[in-house]
Formats: sequence, C-alpha cells, structure tokens
Amino acid sequence: MKTREQIYNREAAEILRDITTYHYIRHEQLLRLYPQKRREVIDNLLSYLLRQGRIFYDPVRDWYHDGTEEYADLEMLAALWILADFIDRTEYHSATDFPIKLLFFAEGETYEVIYVPAEKETLIEQALLQSGEENGKRILIIEDTLQIERLHIADVVAYCTVSDTGEIQYYKHK
Repeated sequence: MKTREQIYNREAAEILRDITTYHYIRHEQLLRLYPQKRREVIDNLLSYLLRQGRIFYDPVRDWYHDGTEEYADLEMLAALWILADFIDRTEYHSATDFPIKLLFFAEGETYEVIYVPAEKETLIEQALLQSGEENGKRILIIEDTLQIERLHIADVVAYCTVSDTGEIQYYKHK
C-alpha cells in the first residue's frame, strides 16, 4: 500500500513535469489540465512545490514557472489553452521545436499546435516545409481570421483564436 507521501510526490511530479516542460503556465491552465483533481488538491500540490523551491509563482500574472526562462512564451501559453481544451482525450503531450509549439496524442491521433503570428504566415509555411515533418493533424493558432486565406499548410484540421483568458474560437477553411 502506498503512503500519502508517495502519492503526494507522484502527483506533485506530474505537475512539476508540466511546469518544467512548458516553463510558464497559468494557474487556470493547471486546473484545466487536471480535471479529475479538485482545485484544493492542485493548490496544495503547488504550495508543496513552492515550499520546496522547485517552482515559482507570479501573483500579478497568476502563473507558475520553473525559473529557467526570463520571459513567458505567450505563444506557448496560447497553445496550452488548446491542450486544456483536448485534455479529457489526451494520452500524452509535450513541447516541441519551432515552428510547432506543442504536440499531443488524443484518441490515437497526433496533433501539432502551431502558432502563426500575423504577417509571419510565409515564414511558418516555409519552416514547416523545410522540416519535412508531417506528424499529424495540425491546429493553427492565428491572431486574426483574415490569416486563414493567406495560409497554405497541409493537414490543418482547425484554425483558432485564443484569448489570454483561454476563450477559444475554432474555424475551418472553406
């Protein structure tokens, strides 16, 4: 039988993995990434990691971080909202290399989350072509719906806009 400490350490390790993988993560995102756990449990685990000095908290922005990056990657934070939207079907997720921000597996499919800044459509298209990788279905985060017509990327299943608070609007190309 596992002790409370062993269970606590395993659960804390899962949260620590997410924070160290993505470097910055909003409190609400952590809550949504663990829908099976009560808010109090998540908050206790975060307090435990803070007391150990394993993570840090910015109360102004309400995000946790691992202290390895000077600034939060706002594009990654947007990608994390997409992940949170799919978390109930997700088996595994991780950060990856440019131009793909995040990769996750859900229901036997691979999904790539790619952030496309305005006026950088061609750069992202070329980076994807040069990488030669086509790992799965692509979800493109755009800043403006007008970008959809300027993008010519294979295997896109959805375009979306993401607000700072996690509101997501999904679009399909006609």
